Amino acid sequence: MKEASIQEKATLSTGSSEGLLPVMEHFYTLQGEGVHQGKAAYFIRLAGCDVGCVWCDVKESWEADRHPLYAVQSLVDMVKTTPAQIVVITGGEPLLHDLAALTHALHQAGLRVHIETSGSSPLSGELDWITLSPKKFKAPLPDVVPHASELKVVIFHKSDFAWAEKWAAQVSPSCRLFLQPEWSKADQVTPLIVDYIKANPQWQLSLQIHKYIHVP
Repeated sequence: MKEASIQEKATLSTGSSEGLLPVMEHFYTLQGEGVHQGKAAYFIRLAGCDVGCVWCDVKESWEADRHPLYAVQSLVDMVKTTPAQIVVITGGEPLLHDLAALTHALHQAGLRVHIETSGSSPLSGELDWITLSPKKFKAPLPDVVPHASELKVVIFHKSDFAWAEKWAAQVSPSCRLFLQPEWSKADQVTPLIVDYIKANPQWQLSLQIHKYIHVP
């Protein structure tokens, strides 16, 4: 698979013009999901979310004003204290913020930039890999969907398979397709996912490996 840089420079979403971003947490760990599972990556979890999934496991990230503001350069400096080559911007919903300054600074530092998003807000910044995880609570914007590098659909109920196929029909032909069990119902839905993938082999299974090996 060719991992060509997307280098998106799209319409900027809302965010600080001074390069300050609300950060719930940041840490160096292994990517637990999707195509890049098992790779070392530095995660920057931005605060603020307009989606509000009932099964979200980081609800404390939803309110941006509850978390400290970080300057872009301070975030880059923290990443550079580690051997990280990949930075994953996640949330919350990271596209609520203007990511132009942060992603440009990370690229200037020689880092690869990935994002995990529901696609509910416009793309911004320079992004090398876009993980799109569409949510029923607020669907992705049509302009975001074709840019997805991988589609990751969380399966909470058997009706979610139809939701997954709806978005699989709209992503680019090169987009990788993943089904992931919702953590609290993994025992019930994982067998359903296995059977579904066997019948529909264009999909792959994504597991939250970080939760099994007890890393952030």
